[in-house]
Amino acid sequence: MKSHLHRLTLLAAVAALTTGLAACNKTEEQTAGQKLDSAISKTEDAARDAQASAAAAANEAKDAATRAGNQLKEGAAQMSADASAAASRMADSAGDAAITASVSAGLLKDPDLSAIKIDVNTKDGIVSLSGPAPSSAAKERAETIAKGVTGVKEVRNNLEVKG
Repeated sequence: MKSHLHRLTLLAAVAALTTGLAACNKTEEQTAGQKLDSAISKTEDAARDAQASAAAAANEAKDAATRAGNQLKEGAAQMSADASAAASRMADSAGDAAITASVSAGLLKDPDLSAIKIDVNTKDGIVSLSGPAPSSAAKERAETIAKGVTGVKEVRNNLEVKG
């Protein structure tokens, strides 16, 4: 009986294995053509996605380049304006110094004014004279000398007559 039971158990196990294996083989396998079509479709989808991503990245790069170019242009324009303003200030400053030197040299040539300390200051072409003058005539000559210098726009004669 044991051997009969053993045979039946073995037979049942073989039947179960055969059924299981038969069920495993019932999966639908794709043909080579179907697999190729599926791979081509996936590749085309990936190519479209990559193309869209590349186009978006190119647009972003173009926009960034445009913004950078505009910022460079604005920066260059500002730098140019700043340089022009600085050059103008330097020219004005140099011009003012030259005017002051010319007025002082002119005053030194006058016998009545050369012995007296007259302060000459120039700002934006406006000459200010201050200090003592020996007479009203000498005060007027100092103003005339200052007005005769190239670049002088105005003379503020603050000389005090002492005498």
